[in-house]
Amino acid sequence: MKLQIRHATVSELLWVHERIPEFSGKPSLDFYTERLQQRLHLALVAEKDGELLGFKVGYQSDNPETFYSWMGGVRPEFRNQGLAEALADHQEKWAKENGFNSVFFKTRNRFPAMIAFGLKRGFKIIEVIPKGNVEDYRVVMSKRF
Repeated sequence: MKLQIRHATVSELLWVHERIPEFSGKPSLDFYTERLQQRLHLALVAEKDGELLGFKVGYQSDNPETFYSWMGGVRPEFRNQGLAEALADHQEKWAKENGFNSVFFKTRNRFPAMIAFGLKRGFKIIEVIPKGNVEDYRVVMSKRF
């Protein structure tokens, strides 16, 4: 069976989230349901042979023409296989088809691979928000369609 990108349930998002070591804290179902309720959103999982490998979830921001790519990740043992790219491609295609003209995400200075991923996909750094130590500074990246 080949890789499948499909819509995810909140419990599937949580299951994959819990297996991403870079995410701190213990999330709950409410972490996702509260953020996504009453918003136009897209929740995706990457699956192969019935196994969940990664996820990507985002929603309409306060600006109705801008999509916020909120959370995502690939389980470490499945990285460097194009899964993050496939999830991002699917999300961006959906966002364009649903009338969004841009997408943005936030990451932290401690994740240079995520910053490089965004730059490779045509995102630009539009803001750096100091928070805590320099490693925790938020890096905001945006891309117009």
